[in-house]
Amino acid sequence: MKTFAPSVQLTALLIVLFLNSHLSAAPPKNLPAVSDQHIHQRGSYLNSKHKFESTKTGHVAFLGGSITEMNGYRPMVMEFLEKTFPETKFQFTNAGISSTCSNTGAFRTKRDVLSQGPVDLFFVEFAVNDDQDAGHSAAAAIRGMEGVIAQIRRHNPNADIVMVHFVNPSMLETIQNQKKPLSSSSHEQVARHYQISTVDLASEVARLIDAKQLTWEQFGGTHPAPFGNAICAAMIEKLLTKAWQESGESAKHPVPEKSLNPHSFMNGHFIDIKNAKIESGWKISVPKWDDIPGSKRSRFTSIPMLTANTAGAELELDFEGTALGVFVVAGPDAGILEVSIDGGPFQPFDLYHHYSKGLHYPRSVVFNSELKPGKHQAKIRVSEKTSSKGHAARIMSFEGN
Repeated sequence: MKTFAPSVQLTALLIVLFLNSHLSAAPPKNLPAVSDQHIHQRGSYLNSKHKFESTKTGHVAFLGGSITEMNGYRPMVMEFLEKTFPETKFQFTNAGISSTCSNTGAFRTKRDVLSQGPVDLFFVEFAVNDDQDAGHSAAAAIRGMEGVIAQIRRHNPNADIVMVHFVNPSMLETIQNQKKPLSSSSHEQVARHYQISTVDLASEVARLIDAKQLTWEQFGGTHPAPFGNAICAAMIEKLLTKAWQESGESAKHPVPEKSLNPHSFMNGHFIDIKNAKIESGWKISVPKWDDIPGSKRSRFTSIPMLTANTAGAELELDFEGTALGVFVVAGPDAGILEVSIDGGPFQPFDLYHHYSKGLHYPRSVVFNSELKPGKHQAKIRVSEKTSSKGHAARIMSFEGN
C-alpha cells in the first residue's frame, strides 16, 4: 500500500474538506435576475419529467470540458433536480474531462456516457474548449457537437437535451462587439437542427455586464466562481421549470431527415491501440512519468499508451469508417506524426499544442474525416522534424467514425 508524508496527507484532507464544503454550500446571495432573452427553448422536456415521476428513477449525464468536470454548475443542477423530484433516485454521470473539445466528446460519448445506460436528461458544453483549446473551424465544431447529439438521441430517442454555452474573455468581447462567437454559434446551428434548447450563458453574461449588474471578476473568469456557476444554474432551472409546466405525453423526439454536416462524427468511437501492427519503435506501456519533464494530470498517469520517442518509428492500422484520428497526451516533447491512408502521400500532423509547453495536454488530432465508407489502412510514422524538445507520441486511443 502506498503511503504519503503527513504534509501530503494533510493537503489531501484539506482538498477533500474544501470540495465537500463547496458542494454543500448554499447558493451565492444577491445573484442578478436572469432574463429569458438568452434561454432558447426548443422541443418538449416532458419525457424526462414523466420518467422521473413515473419510475422514480432517472439517468442524468453531463458531458464537457473542465467547466463540467469541476464542482461548478453541474452539482448545482443536480441539487435542483433532487429538490424538484425528491422521491426520484438519480444516477448522475460526470463525463467532463478538462481540455477536451467537442470532437473528443463525440469520440468518447459511447465510452463515457452511453456505457452507463440510456440517458434521460443530458447536458453538454464545449463552446469554450472548441474556441480556446481546439481553435475549431465552424465545420469542425459542428461535426463534433452533432456527433454527440446524434449518438445520445440514437441510443435513447426520448432523451431530453440541454446545450450550454459558457464564455471566455475573447468570446465575451466578440459578443460585446455585436458579433457571435464561432464555436457557440456553430453549436447553435446543431441545436436548431435537432430542436434542442440552449442556455446561452455567454450572451447573458455580456448583457448583465453591459447593464452594470455583473462584473467579469464576480463571474469568476473562464472557469467561473460559484457566483458565475449559480447564474448558469439559474438559467437552466428557469428553462426546465417552464418546460415541465407544459402538458402532454412522452414521445420520441423528431429526427432530422439529413445530418447538418455529412461528415459529422455521428458514429464516433475509440479504437483500441492494441489493433495497431507495430513495425518498429513503438510499444504499449504506462509511460515512466517520473522521468518525463512537464506537468501531468493524474487521470492519465496510469493508462497504458502506444508510445514512441524516436523519429522513424512506424506502425500500421487497419480500420473501417470515414475518419481516423488519435487521442493523445502531448507534452513539451511532443513530436510530429506522418500519416498515409490507403497508400496516399504522407501528411504531417503536429501533436504539439500551445498548452504543451509545460503540460502533457490531452487532445484529439484528426487525420482525415472525409474518407469513403469502408475498410482502410493507415501507415503512421514519427517524423524527423519536430517543433518541440523531442519526438514523443503517446496515444491513448485511435479515433474512428
